[in-house]
Amino acid sequence: MRFALALHHASWAKERGSGDSDPVTRTVESARVAGEAGIDAIWASEDPEGWDSFAILSAVAAVTDRAALGPGVVNPWHRHPNQIASSVATLDRISGGRAFLGLGRGQVEWYRRALGIPARRPLAALEETIGLLRQWWAPPHVAGRRDPIAGGDEVFPVRGWERSVSPAQSPPGPPIYLAAVGPRALALAGRLADGILINDFASETFIREAIATVRAAARDAGRDPDRLAVIVRANARVTNDPEPVLERRKAGLALIATLPGMDALVRTPGFDTDAIVGRVRQAMRTDETLATGGGFPAMRRASDLAAARAAIPTALMAELCPVGPLPQVRDRLARLAAIGVTEVTVAPPRPGASAEDYAARLATLR
Repeated sequence: MRFALALHHASWAKERGSGDSDPVTRTVESARVAGEAGIDAIWASEDPEGWDSFAILSAVAAVTDRAALGPGVVNPWHRHPNQIASSVATLDRISGGRAFLGLGRGQVEWYRRALGIPARRPLAALEETIGLLRQWWAPPHVAGRRDPIAGGDEVFPVRGWERSVSPAQSPPGPPIYLAAVGPRALALAGRLADGILINDFASETFIREAIATVRAAARDAGRDPDRLAVIVRANARVTNDPEPVLERRKAGLALIATLPGMDALVRTPGFDTDAIVGRVRQAMRTDETLATGGGFPAMRRASDLAAARAAIPTALMAELCPVGPLPQVRDRLARLAAIGVTEVTVAPPRPGASAEDYAARLATLR
């Protein structure tokens, strides 16, 4: 099993306007330490109100030399497929062939209602984007010439657009991992992508069913399902006092699981997750905020976060998050590996930790 570090813009947002450059320094230093310790991959979040993930990853590329680097995740509304092709190819060249792409549909309400972008036919948009990227990242068949580039007919009717800068990685280019929750998106990943990215707070029940859907679609498409990566944003953390960590993570679940369709992630035997998410959604006022196109900042302002946290059983959080004493976390990761998970995100280095300290932590998990 591979281990990954997930960088998020939240620490920057909290300290915006303070004039303190420490959030920037801490982000890059965390990546440097993790890279020296042997982390396999580094993801950088991309939400439309946050930082530019590719700018962050370019800075991280300068202080690492082995870890794979990619956004988690971009979508074809925030970035047109041509811009995605450019950003990934540039990162791949800067990093010496270490780039990958995390791709997803995004929260279409934000784009349609707040940003004025006609986010139509999300699944078709993803399929057409993957097709365009693979064409743009392929080398010319004849020196100086290229087959005509063609997009789809539903969302991105690109015709003949050529690109000058290609990735460092050989065709088919950098891996594309599709962030998917619904069965049709999971099947699309099985047909066309190099793997799937499963979001935070996914239960083992959801993960097992998602892997089965992806593998079945891969087999039907004549692909080898065992070659597909299964990446889980687990943020595994070893601690002998897990309850405060689980309590803090309830805020993240309240934001993510209440978005349309995302409640499927937390379905867990022994818990009425439909009722739980319903109460949390009411406390968060998610539907009202999305109706106006509001993003995560607006959701936080409108919510009664204390009530949302109170509605989430800590026992459910313990089922969803690999957090706790070392034997418990290792057992959870072993179960994930057994059902087909190939990569998980882990907690970042503690402030001031050396690469040797963090390498030792990773070794205990392995």
